[in-house]
Formats: sequence, structure tokens, C-alpha cells
Amino acid sequence: MSEYILEMNDISKEFPGVKALSNVNFKVRKGEIHCLVGENGAGKSTLMKVLSGVYPYGTYDGDIVFEDQVQQFNEISDSVKAGIGIIYQELALFPDLSVYENIFAGNEVKKGPFVDWNQTIVQATQILKKVKLKVTPETLIRELSVGKQQLVEIAKALSKDVNLLILDEPTAALNEDDSENLLKLLKELKSQGISCIMISHKLKEVIEITDKVTILRDGKTICTLDASKGEVAENVIIKNMVGREIEDIYPKHPDKKIGDTVLKLDNWSAYDTQLGRNVVKNINLHVKKGEIIGIAGLMGSGRTELALSIFGNPKNYKLQGDLEIQGAPKVLKHTSDAIKAGIAYVTEDRKGDGLFLLQDIKSNVSAAHLKGISTKGILNLNEEVKVGKEYKDSLYIKASSLEQIVGKLSGGNQQKVSLGKWLFTGPKILILDEPTRGIDVGAKFEIYTIMNQLIDEGMSIIMISSELGEVLGMSDRIYVMANGSIKGELAMKEATQEAIMELATQ
Repeated sequence: MSEYILEMNDISKEFPGVKALSNVNFKVRKGEIHCLVGENGAGKSTLMKVLSGVYPYGTYDGDIVFEDQVQQFNEISDSVKAGIGIIYQELALFPDLSVYENIFAGNEVKKGPFVDWNQTIVQATQILKKVKLKVTPETLIRELSVGKQQLVEIAKALSKDVNLLILDEPTAALNEDDSENLLKLLKELKSQGISCIMISHKLKEVIEITDKVTILRDGKTICTLDASKGEVAENVIIKNMVGREIEDIYPKHPDKKIGDTVLKLDNWSAYDTQLGRNVVKNINLHVKKGEIIGIAGLMGSGRTELALSIFGNPKNYKLQGDLEIQGAPKVLKHTSDAIKAGIAYVTEDRKGDGLFLLQDIKSNVSAAHLKGISTKGILNLNEEVKVGKEYKDSLYIKASSLEQIVGKLSGGNQQKVSLGKWLFTGPKILILDEPTRGIDVGAKFEIYTIMNQLIDEGMSIIMISSELGEVLGMSDRIYVMANGSIKGELAMKEATQEAIMELATQ
């Protein structure tokens, strides 16, 4: 009997005009946590889709050996029956159904031809204890935080008696506490004999949890590093991921020129009529020209709500307080007012709110400022191509052409398109909400470099981020939020992860 629960041997997969995987070899030992890393587009998700049956047997070359048997998965249900469970970054839950209904959806507990709901609840309760989720089985999914929903996804997989659990960016949308709890759970599952494959761009988490790391680049296996041999280190992973050294992921900028105040909020509050409470409370902050302001805080602290209240209030909050732009009082009743005033907002949800995924690059870049490519109300398609090319080149968007559909780009390149869309509006103040969520380390470095270029040109940036390293590495000052309020302002000389978390948990 092999020591490996999984062996993927010489896996190759082609799409029209693209070789996504080229003779990839990937092995996972029984009872280990094995991380799979690489830049966006490296082939990680494609490899897992081959393994899970999304890409059926016969559409790829090579062999999958699972539990000492050569497998020929023709659909996802085949891999599930074999004992493989996969959890994607976009959670696949039914928000208006209960926790127990979601756990056993498609895998119902039956008594004869009927669903045995009593036994379903009993078994759901047992599985919830296993994943350490303290909620009643009857709770609706929509009432749970994203972190708890992630645990329901794991419970759903465990209900099918998996021996190998695959998690694709499981902590991308989680705060620090929820991420830590999830990593602890994976370690406990490992102690119970369940093997895990984790795809992640968060290298500190990879280093904390992994037994081995396999690195893919351009659809090929670059190397496998063994933590027990001291081979797993951040600089080693980065070098193999991107094919070059990145000594400091946060590019230094010692010669910043900070100017006068461009945005000021006084006693700024936002009341959500649907929730029946203030989601932003008595905010006082200012942003200067050429400055990057970090907004830190746990999920639910009000960071995104603050951004939306500034950006023309698309949620129709009841606003109170004063907003000034370059010393002049402003009332921004619509996002178009905010854009005219020189404010742009790059959303945290680029797929849901930020981009038209079925349209091409040039259409997305021009979408927020059609007047910029129009003559007497008629779109100038030649101008759209010109503008699209300008931002494709200046933001280093990797794509075959301007006509490439945005939904088929990697996460990092999608984020650059979203950024280009708002830069085309010519903003003075750029709000970036989770600017590097779900993108690889190489693309992160490029985004940070672009941010520094923008402030050199006189722009001001408000950066909301759940990654404390990012907040500390890129900000000039940091505001920390909790429960809709600012709990403190930190100068960089006094800013530490501990100081931020102390304020964030008040």
C-alpha cells in the first residue's frame, strides 16, 4: 500500500490556443496538509478541476491515482464517491435554507423514499461539533458570518465521508480570527487522518500550516518543498512562484511629498434603514494629497460602509455630518456626484460589483466614463480601443488582446482592469477596498507599485484591507475601525499588528 493518498502523474491539459498544464506531477501523503501555490494563471485551479472531475477523464493526459486506484472521474459526483471533497472560493450555499439543509443538500438522510429530517438534524449536530461551529442546525445560512459559512461548507464535505479535502483560497474573505480558527480546524482534521490540499496566496498561513508546498508556474511543476526539512520559507516560495527575487513585497517610497488636505469628514454618520442602526458613527478623518491612508478593522467594523457613504451613498443611508473636498463642503447624493467631485471606488467584490465579466477589457475600462470616449453623445469605438490599450499597457494587464473577456482573466489581471476603469474617470481620491484580495504575490507587488506611482502623480488613496501586513507596509497613517466607529489613529512609528488589533477589538 502506497504512502500517498493521491498521485497525479504527468497531467497535461489544453484549451484552444493555451496549454494550461504541462506534465504536472503532484503527490499528497496520507494525513498531511499539502499547500498548492503559484501566481494566478499558474494552473492550480485547473489541476484541481481535473482531480475533482470538472474536467472529465479523456479531456486531459496523464493519470490520477487515488487510494492506490487509477481513477477515471467523469463528473464531480465520481470524485465525491471516491472520497474527495472540494470547497471553492465562492461558497456554494443556499442562503435561505437552514444549516442542516445545506450540509445534506444532495446527500439527504433518508428513511425509505422520504427524507428523515430528525436524523438529518442529529447528524448535522454531530458534524457541527466536529468543525467546532456553535450554531443551531436550524439557523439560516444568511444569518451567519462568512467565516461560519466557510465552516458549513467544510461540514458539508465531511458529511460525505471525505478522505481528501481540497480548499481553494479558504481564508480569502475571512478576518484574522476566522482565518486562525479555520487553520486550527485543518490541523485537527489532519490529526483525524484527513488529508488536505490548500490553495492559498497568503504565504504566512501557508508557512504556518503546511507539511509540504508544491509550486506551479506557467502550468508546470517547479518544485515541492518539505517543511520538516526547513525548506518552506517565504522568500523561497516567492522566488519559485514568480521566477525572480522580490526582496520586499511592499515597495519602499522614502521620497513622498504630502500636500494639503483633500478630503475631510466631521462627525460623519450613516444610518442603515434596513438594519435599523448606524453602520458608521461620528467619523472624523482627513486625507492629504499624495498620502495613502490605511483603514483597518475586523469584518463588520464598518469599513466598506464608510467607503460607500463617501462614494455617493449608493446604499441610500441616512447621512449626517460634514464632508469637504479640497476645503469646500460637498453633498454627494449619487455616485455620479462623487465621480464628478473626483472620488473613485474600487470595490472589494470585483466579480459581483466591479466588472462586467462577460464583456471585454476595453468595454470594462471605459464603462465608468463613457463621456470620455463620446462625441456629441455617440460612442467613439476607436477612442475606446485607444483608451483600453493605454490602461492595458500602463497597468501591465496580461491578456491576449483588448477583446479578451474579463471573466477569463486571472484574479490579478481582473483587479487591474477594475483599477483601470476607475482611473479613467480621473480621480483625485481613490478608495481601494481590499485591493489585493485573492491575487498572487507577484500581482500584489505590481498593484503596490501602481499605488506608489499614483500618489507620485498627486492622487490620494484610502486603502481598506484585512491584511495587517498590507496596511502596515503601504500606509502613511492608519485609522482603525470597530463597530462603525474610528477607535484610533496610528502614525507609522507607533503602528504594529498588536496595536491595530487592540483597537480593532474594542
